[in-house]
Amino acid sequence: MKYFPLIWATLWRKKARTLLTLLSIIIAFFLFGMLQGVNSAINHSVELANVDRLISINRVSLTEPLPMSYLSQIKSVPGVEAVAYSSWFGSYYQEPKQFVFGSPVDAELYFPIVPEVKISEEAIEKLQRTRTGAVVGIPLMEKYGWGVGDRIPIQSTIWTKAEDGTSNWEFDIVGTYDVPENPNQANGFYFNYEYFEEARAFTKGTVGWYFLKLSDPSRAAEVAKAIDARFANSSAETKTQSEKEFQQSFIKQFGDINFIVNAILGAVFFTLLFLTGNTMMQSVRERIPELAVLKTLGFSDGKVVSFVVIEALMLCLLAALIGLGLSALAFPALKGFIGEASLQREVIVTGISAAIMLALVIALMPASRALRLSIVDALAGR
Repeated sequence: MKYFPLIWATLWRKKARTLLTLLSIIIAFFLFGMLQGVNSAINHSVELANVDRLISINRVSLTEPLPMSYLSQIKSVPGVEAVAYSSWFGSYYQEPKQFVFGSPVDAELYFPIVPEVKISEEAIEKLQRTRTGAVVGIPLMEKYGWGVGDRIPIQSTIWTKAEDGTSNWEFDIVGTYDVPENPNQANGFYFNYEYFEEARAFTKGTVGWYFLKLSDPSRAAEVAKAIDARFANSSAETKTQSEKEFQQSFIKQFGDINFIVNAILGAVFFTLLFLTGNTMMQSVRERIPELAVLKTLGFSDGKVVSFVVIEALMLCLLAALIGLGLSALAFPALKGFIGEASLQREVIVTGISAAIMLALVIALMPASRALRLSIVDALAGR
């Protein structure tokens, strides 16, 4: 620690250059924290998928419907305890960028299968009694300032109404729900499938997917195979998979998020490596006579090399901590745009590890030069 003032003073020898380098590393780690934080939140949602539930969709695509008549047949498959259904509503509020996840459901069938959705019996009863009723997630209510009793206009990008040919739907908020374990799943609303079925202009008598609860999770593969076999060679074959597999395939429709995040960060850090490496090389080159003086005063080769390495570590770690700290502060401010996300501990550990690796790599060549330094040649300016 007694050499800390010397190393710190050396680091800030050229203040403007150090400051610009520091800012570039801070931005890189801020980007790292934001992207990995969002990616971690998505993966966390997938990991929370329930193991005793399966989802059956049309084998062709999620956008292709399944007949509603499949309900009783799926329920009769051994190992199936309960069945519900829903469809992709594709809805937004006021502007297309304000997407809200709307799900038409049969409340009596759906809510017993999803115990993680916390909703009162009173809200379920009101939903069943009100044809145009909807129960809305608490975060979504707070986001748009809605209240119970409000009538909200929702547009669907898919479904038009038979009565007027428009995609303008209206719902009466009769209650709220929450998903404490995963607040992102509460950014939506549920409404009556019966209303949806009567009002939509096309593909009546169909559903988007079936949601199954198993009596024994260990029989998941057996039950999935039995369901798909039952509808094989029909006009609408099924593809039954676990809830986790379904969520993973749904996310992959938007692209391989992990690959995209890693590719962006790889490009950023590769560029940063050359930028900071060149800065360190230049900094050490300018201080060759000073390093020679240190050796003349009795500082060993190892100590001089350690000064260079510690200087790089201080620069990278300081910038990484600031960048990661800024990303942690940004998540609450961006909650309305990216949903519930936070800087996970594993992201912080990975970020600090990356900063240490970056420091060691960029210090490699300057430290090597400092190690091979000849006092006579350095003082002579050769």
